[in-house]
Amino acid sequence: MFSLLQTKLGRFRILAFFEGISFLTILFVTMPLKYLYKNPEPNKIVGLVHGLLFLLYLVELFQVKVEYQWKLKKTFYAALASVIPFGTFLAEKYLYLQPDDEELGNLK
Repeated sequence: MFSLLQTKLGRFRILAFFEGISFLTILFVTMPLKYLYKNPEPNKIVGLVHGLLFLLYLVELFQVKVEYQWKLKKTFYAALASVIPFGTFLAEKYLYLQPDDEELGNLK
């Protein structure tokens, strides 16, 4: 874990993990609490945290794109992964760690 903190891509991967966790928490925990049990407070708190993580994710994605010279296609898929449930976890394996010429090769 500590070796991930030493590179921009490593820090981005950690951020992507937490962004993905916050998204799933909203979808599967706080939204049911809000709509089934009429308790909107957890959704407000987790929603705020998720919103901040999402914005940080996009900023870091742009910085990773520039530093690692990611192609536009790879950057687009990384951005798309942040709005699809479980997307950042799939992107960890099939996108973040793949060279541009091999991106999404395992998904085809």
